[in-house]
Amino acid sequence: MSTGSSSVAAYLVAALLFVLALAGLSRHESARRGNGFGIAGMAVALVATVLLAADGGIDALGAVLVVVAVVLGGAIGLRLAARVQMTGMPELIALLHSFVGLAAVLVGWNGYLHVEAHPGGAAAAGLDAAGLLGVHSAEVAIGVFVGGVTVTGSVVANLKLSARIASAPLVLPGKNLLNLGALVVFAVLTVWFVVSPQLWLLAAATVLALALGWHLVASIGGGDMPVVVSMLNSYSGWAAAASGFLLDNDLLIIVGALVGSSGAYLSYVMCAAMNRSFLSVIAGGFGIEAARSGEDPQGEHTEITAEGVADLLSRARSVVIAPGYGMAVAQAQHPVAQLDARLRERGVQVRYGIHPVAGRLPGHMNVLLAEAKVPYDIVLEMDEVNDDFATTDVVLVIGANDTVNPAAAEDPTSPIAGMPVLTVWHAADVVVFKRSMATGYAGVQNPLFFRDNTHMLFGDARTRVEDILEALRAPV
Repeated sequence: MSTGSSSVAAYLVAALLFVLALAGLSRHESARRGNGFGIAGMAVALVATVLLAADGGIDALGAVLVVVAVVLGGAIGLRLAARVQMTGMPELIALLHSFVGLAAVLVGWNGYLHVEAHPGGAAAAGLDAAGLLGVHSAEVAIGVFVGGVTVTGSVVANLKLSARIASAPLVLPGKNLLNLGALVVFAVLTVWFVVSPQLWLLAAATVLALALGWHLVASIGGGDMPVVVSMLNSYSGWAAAASGFLLDNDLLIIVGALVGSSGAYLSYVMCAAMNRSFLSVIAGGFGIEAARSGEDPQGEHTEITAEGVADLLSRARSVVIAPGYGMAVAQAQHPVAQLDARLRERGVQVRYGIHPVAGRLPGHMNVLLAEAKVPYDIVLEMDEVNDDFATTDVVLVIGANDTVNPAAAEDPTSPIAGMPVLTVWHAADVVVFKRSMATGYAGVQNPLFFRDNTHMLFGDARTRVEDILEALRAPV
């Protein structure tokens, strides 16, 4: 079997491993195995690519550069994985999406320089037949455009998630018309480029794509950032698929389609969980009115001490823990797991209620709890736990804010009106762990903090949970 045939077979094996990876990552119990399949698939793909390049007559310098690129990329990846905290994972993923988009842009430009801009390039690539060159030109333009949108969109998402720029949406006059106009201009440029491939046309499409990606994500409010990350994941997949068509690489096409479609579906599921349409999110429609309800006081809140919380828990028969991004920031998952174990030892029914967009990334809270060895069977989704709050004695809201906001269900003028939330206020007592009375990431005030059955426990979540554990150990 030739090296080329072996590489094609290896690509097929890698594609199957990636499919198994996605299937494994869909459940907590099989996530580790799914991750292993993904690593194995990428390793097979890299080896096959190197062998295919060697079979294509790559010179010694080219071979060295390929090996150096693989080793350097792997070293950077290992270093990032070792250093990044779970709280930094969303912005890291957003940044990695930008690399995929940049690769698509470079592949598109490379395709243009080697075919359309090169004398005899079409004949050398076997595209001199009628219509084939036009198809290639369309692939170049589309690949560059999708990649360009992904590059700048991902960079802006990274900056927002890491708080390097404000999370509030950018509101330019006629912003939706600007986005639609950019799409129309791109369509015109693409047709023109297919008819007459010229350097300035591709350069204009690239600049337009970069500007549109920046504006799209800058116009989206912080509350929708989890959906944005998922959306950019989908874009990066389609960018990879476009690169696959240009490079005639079946693996890139398959993997790009897998990532693109799964990211799009996840974005749809998350939008459904937030009672929003996908188009309204990417148009930046969320959070624009957030400043209206911002920091306005809505009553008096009631504070409680760690000893007071311990007293409530000692008398409770049913407890639900609703974690959020604040738990991740405080790295409180391990003491929280110790607290839930202590309560279960006392015969208390303990469960976790996870909102679909809790944290800054889908599955963020589930990963943190799995890391702390919390049993999977007591970690419930929002729909599974919402009906039980009315019979729950105590709810511990640890670092969550927007996902437990009753304004979503009760105030039709709220910027988050209609968003399904954890209805924690139906419990007998609610304890909210927060550093201050500041609004959440969406910039919307939370009336839950001022309810008669709500108690505010201020301070670092990890420290406060440890204080509660100490109080529970103390003799009565």
